[in-house]
Amino acid sequence: MNKGVMHLTQEQQDILDGKKGEVLAKVMKTLVMYGSLFGAESMEKVTGTYNHLVTSVGVTALKPVYDLIETLIDAGAVSSKKFTADPRPMDDNMPCSFLQNLVFKKFMFSRQESYEKQLQKLGLLEKDAFTCACYLPEVGNIPKMGDVLSWSESSAVVYANSVLGARCNRNSGILDLMGAIVGYVPKVGLLTDEGRKASWKIDVRTTSKPEAQLLGSCVGMKVMEDVPYITGLDRFFDGLNDEARTYLKDFGAATASNGAVGLYHVEGLTPEAVQQGQTLLKEGYQTFVITDETLKQTYDNYPVVWKNKDAKPKLCFIGCPHMTLPQLVDWTHKVNKSLKEAGNKKVCIPTVFTTAPAVIKAFKKMPEYSILQDTGVVLSFVCPLMYMENPLCNRMPVITASNKLRTYSTAKYYTEDEILVQITRGGKDE
Repeated sequence: MNKGVMHLTQEQQDILDGKKGEVLAKVMKTLVMYGSLFGAESMEKVTGTYNHLVTSVGVTALKPVYDLIETLIDAGAVSSKKFTADPRPMDDNMPCSFLQNLVFKKFMFSRQESYEKQLQKLGLLEKDAFTCACYLPEVGNIPKMGDVLSWSESSAVVYANSVLGARCNRNSGILDLMGAIVGYVPKVGLLTDEGRKASWKIDVRTTSKPEAQLLGSCVGMKVMEDVPYITGLDRFFDGLNDEARTYLKDFGAATASNGAVGLYHVEGLTPEAVQQGQTLLKEGYQTFVITDETLKQTYDNYPVVWKNKDAKPKLCFIGCPHMTLPQLVDWTHKVNKSLKEAGNKKVCIPTVFTTAPAVIKAFKKMPEYSILQDTGVVLSFVCPLMYMENPLCNRMPVITASNKLRTYSTAKYYTEDEILVQITRGGKDE
């Protein structure tokens, strides 16, 4: 079966030869075939403390996936390590009409409960370990620098690679699970030193700190799947602190969704750039300069796909990817202050802040929680993308500060300052 393409250790070969069961052999064979397609010559051991799976939704149409997982469970082929998973698609706390809720529960995610039971048998870290930002300290799935991962979820992969210095390719769903089960992944791409070098130098020359989601969009659309090395951004931060990590979370999500970036380096901030500097640049790299005008042109060129382009927004999402705890606190104070300045008690547009269940738990112990409740903002663990998959929701005029949500749905993007005006002053900046 191996045909000499991959150089396997004896343990890996034994799995492939079926000495640990037929099901596990099929899993290994799939990974070997996948790796061979991309030129991998060996397999790398997964070393992260926990894994992360992207498939977290009980979509009725995914019956073959559930059948496959049941086969794995029956054979005892479960994850070699505990794992977190992407956000749940539903939350009873969300503002939903009766018909929208009916579509969610009866037609879209009718398998959610049974699927979560399967995930628990496979090795889910805990019952509420559902978030796209599994690396948040409250969640605890934080890889160390150099750890090899079997993850998917584009925003989590790019954060782990870039901000944490772990090593992971942009895997698809199910392949992440297969790597987690056998404990090995093909050594190729971003798992190699050469694959982590940058073919683009991005020179940020803006007059002020650029909007994270807008800058990420601009970079992603320019470099696509290549690795960028970013200069000029570190001047806006005092090292890799909470502010910088929150910024890079949102920046990276935009590069990964508006392009296909799996790794970026930021001079003076991200660990490999701090250690190796511009030696990370490949010979013959290309240069792209980003100015205020570059960002404006990017923003102005976003399409508005609403049926009525001038419709009044009916919903606002903040938190795609999920918000950090400091981000949640900061937004709470900004909304509260802006409402008071405008003479309003509640947000003018139904607004949802999304974050991990573990962050919600921590936030509820803070004084800001009651402040946020008073503003009328809904706090939820839901996945905004899955919410927008509902055809009754997708036709609504939804606004967001997330370039990822803009890219994958009909939501309209605004900068954070513009969003604040929309939700606290009804769009009137007085």
